[in-house]
Amino acid sequence: MTKRSEAKYKIDRRMGQNIWGRPKSPVNRREYGPGQHGQRRKGKLSDFGVQLRAKQKLKGYYANISERQFHGIYVEASRLKGDTGENLIGLLERRLDAVVYRAKFVSTIFAARQFINHGHIKVNGRKVNISSYQLKVGDVIEVKEASKQLAHVLEASQLPERDTPDYLEVDHGKMTAKYVRIPGLSDVPFPVQMEPHLVVEFYSR
Repeated sequence: MTKRSEAKYKIDRRMGQNIWGRPKSPVNRREYGPGQHGQRRKGKLSDFGVQLRAKQKLKGYYANISERQFHGIYVEASRLKGDTGENLIGLLERRLDAVVYRAKFVSTIFAARQFINHGHIKVNGRKVNISSYQLKVGDVIEVKEASKQLAHVLEASQLPERDTPDYLEVDHGKMTAKYVRIPGLSDVPFPVQMEPHLVVEFYSR
């Protein structure tokens, strides 16, 4: 299991953006970075800096997965036919933790990883406890019967700040979600602009 190495709100503040669109994000109150030097005026970023920032933002969004794991996803995306940036987003959105989060079974993508690791999720009727598990079109994700009435699960399904995307068919009554299709960048409801083409430029230097 990959541990979360940084607090999610610190990622927000370092990026200067509320990357998950959360009402409690500290960026809503102060847009400067964390730490005693956070309010210093920032110089203009180099091309490398812009690419690095785009990579860190996208990697951070998906529960701040490890660099090794993220680079592996990029390598896989580059081997697929079509646009590498679009392929990268498609592979990230096929992760089980991303889909559990998108389906609003939990309130954050960090919680999705923990929820899966603790054995609360089934895929096609079988328990899966690997958050990076890659889903296929037609797969059905379900909250385990004994977990459907957990307070934080019921609360998450009612969150008003985000909607479930149309590449998932979600039934909150049954706590199930069907993976209908692999999305492209324009299909994914990111609260902030993501720039996978800059991530591709970063890795292809």
